Amino acid sequence: MDVKSAFLNGFLQEEVFVEQPKGFVDAHHPNHVYRLKKALYGLKQAPRAWYERLTQFLVDNNYTRGSVDKTLFIKRDNNELFIAQIYVDDIVFGSTNNTKVQQFVDVMSLEFEMSLVGELSYFLGLQIRQMHDGIFITQAKYAKNLVKKFGLEKAKHCDTPMSTTLKLSKDASGKSVEQTLYRGMIGSLLYLTASRPDISFSVGVCARYQADPKESHLSCVKRIIRYVNGTSNYGIWYSFDTNASLVGFSDADWAGNCDDRKSTSGGCFFLGNNLVSWFCKKQNSISLSTAEAEYIAAGSGCTQLLWMKQMLVDYGFNQGTLTLFVIT
Repeated sequence: MDVKSAFLNGFLQEEVFVEQPKGFVDAHHPNHVYRLKKALYGLKQAPRAWYERLTQFLVDNNYTRGSVDKTLFIKRDNNELFIAQIYVDDIVFGSTNNTKVQQFVDVMSLEFEMSLVGELSYFLGLQIRQMHDGIFITQAKYAKNLVKKFGLEKAKHCDTPMSTTLKLSKDASGKSVEQTLYRGMIGSLLYLTASRPDISFSVGVCARYQADPKESHLSCVKRIIRYVNGTSNYGIWYSFDTNASLVGFSDADWAGNCDDRKSTSGGCFFLGNNLVSWFCKKQNSISLSTAEAEYIAAGSGCTQLLWMKQMLVDYGFNQGTLTLFVIT
């Protein structure tokens, strides 16, 4: 669902004045200004005003705002659940009962001018394929465009995104490369990690050298893109036939960064058999032992698990005691 001219629906809480538009200047009062009653596109207050207007409208119609994600709105009726996720002027929604979906459409259409696009199949670069036994999410189209953008569509494919024996460093004596190109590659790959946990670590390591990229770093990034070229159809499968228990796994290397000897934490989290979250991040402090590095990684994993647990409470799923497996 898309809200037409969404920002024009917001009400301003502050006094905002604008100059008279060119071609419509009052000849008798050319130096006067207009005081806005409602938001306009281009105002800093416009996104907030629209969000507050929409929030108030949904709350007045018995939809509950999420306790963790403030852009999530939920309505529960006995065993039936309705969920609406807001992204600026786009609304993704669904329910266990089709009647609830139609009720939401009717309520929104009475207040705002809307356009419906049907069943969700493409959103923010994500391709969603809904099947009878699950949902497959991929960024195949984005991945192919990424490879083409950087001119590597005819390059030889790689079987892995990064060599297991390679240790990247700042490479102070190496030849510098264009920062704009390197940062563009990293930014494009970071967006791809939304559905590709297999490149999350490799991209994260290469992203550390954006301030002064060298040829050795660029070579590693190009290898990732060549790997993506051969695996562009990869994605994540979410099966309907699974339980709803939340489980996490965490791991860490020790002093893996050649420049500052900091360790890297990693984790992945499953809802039943479905991978729903993952992270890979360099630790903020230097660990003096492998045990300390594992403890820090486990702490990051616990933080993510607790956040996800509270999110599931909003959906009506109480997890109880959580399990985090620490890989040593």
